[in-house]
Amino acid sequence: MTSPGFVRMMSRGMVRRCPWCGGRGAFFTGWFTKQPHCRTCGLRWRRGDVGFELGAAAIAAMITLGPLIIALGITLTITWPETPVAPLLTVFLPSALLLPILTYPVSYTMWQAIDLTWREVSPDDFSAAHIAAGVFDSD
Repeated sequence: MTSPGFVRMMSRGMVRRCPWCGGRGAFFTGWFTKQPHCRTCGLRWRRGDVGFELGAAAIAAMITLGPLIIALGITLTITWPETPVAPLLTVFLPSALLLPILTYPVSYTMWQAIDLTWREVSPDDFSAAHIAAGVFDSD
């Protein structure tokens, strides 16, 4: 099995596709509804690792907090020492609450790309039905 490469897998993950095959929708049937494997290639999103959600949560935190901290730093630099607290709260608080919801599926597919890069893929990582159908090639 040859890996698609880290950059290709991350770019697929950023647009909510399966990092391994590029299948559309990948592991999600809805915005919050996951299924156990990719609908195209059968890759399981949980590959025997109990803490997978922690990695996805870390990616979500980086996607959410990174831009917010940078924007807050720029705003504080520009407005210091007369920082308007109320307008900042009205912009940043809803952003901090909505961004994790908007980035939820993307964080999972991006973390899947990182996980696929770090841990070798085996036939056990794919659903039995997809292997039997010949979708997965074990060369």
